[in-house]
Amino acid sequence: MPVTREEINAAAARVAGHVHQTPVMRSDGFGLPLQFKFEHTQVTGSFKARGAFNAVLTADVPPAGIVAASGGNHGAAVAHAARALGHAAHIFVPAFAGPAKIDVIRQTGATLHIVEGAYADAAEAARAHQEATGALDIHPYDAPATLAGQGTCFREWEAQDLDADTVLVAIGGGGLIGGAMAWLEGRKIVGVESETTNTMQAALARGPETDIEVSGLCANALGARRIGRLAYDLATARDLQTVLVSDEAVAEAQKRLWQTLRQLVEPAGAAALAAVLSGAYVPEKDERVAVLLCGANPAPIPI
Repeated sequence: MPVTREEINAAAARVAGHVHQTPVMRSDGFGLPLQFKFEHTQVTGSFKARGAFNAVLTADVPPAGIVAASGGNHGAAVAHAARALGHAAHIFVPAFAGPAKIDVIRQTGATLHIVEGAYADAAEAARAHQEATGALDIHPYDAPATLAGQGTCFREWEAQDLDADTVLVAIGGGGLIGGAMAWLEGRKIVGVESETTNTMQAALARGPETDIEVSGLCANALGARRIGRLAYDLATARDLQTVLVSDEAVAEAQKRLWQTLRQLVEPAGAAALAAVLSGAYVPEKDERVAVLLCGANPAPIPI
């Protein structure tokens, strides 16, 4: 069953007090009027805290606590939610998660497991831990409670006077774009993927069971091998438009965000803006465009 607006309303009430209301901004500094939501200023540096808190608060957590696999941001969010709610957590991340995300997880006091290989290898290790201990697994994107939690970002944005025709959102496994599609009505949503993390584009072309090889600048945040089924079903129902951006375009968008707005984001956090700056998405005349900045745990970047 699809996630409903009623479930997102309930999630918003549930996570209130645990997550920030993140700021919004309007700027003409990129050559056209744009509306931004600074979700990279969220607890632990990404939107993931919304889904993590909603998932934990709607679950019966066993004595073994919580386990999660992550490219970094989901793990940080789950670890933070577990600590805030009094649960033990084991977080499995691939080595390429990077020092910024690994440090955030360590600061929560969660038990951190760094796994060689890709996100899929961390997910397999987390699955083995769950089977051995009975811990509660919090999926990073393809679970109704997670997706409903991410939907609260867009509910909040509309309450902050979002008046865009089109909203650009980065896609990894699909939790964030799924939340956008579940909440936003009467607006065009454009999903943005890097050329080497294009799970949604691949699935829409070849079916929901399509796996991709993940690489590139955005791999530690948008690096799922397969799009979540919840997001895929919403995308087909809404005829979602997707665009691809290069790693070079993403890096340039990171740089421009710092130079123009003094906002420091990770590559995935800049992907949606990269679509506009690179011409991957070209707005119509007078089209009102909004861009979600979703993550702020970067490796050091040249500015």
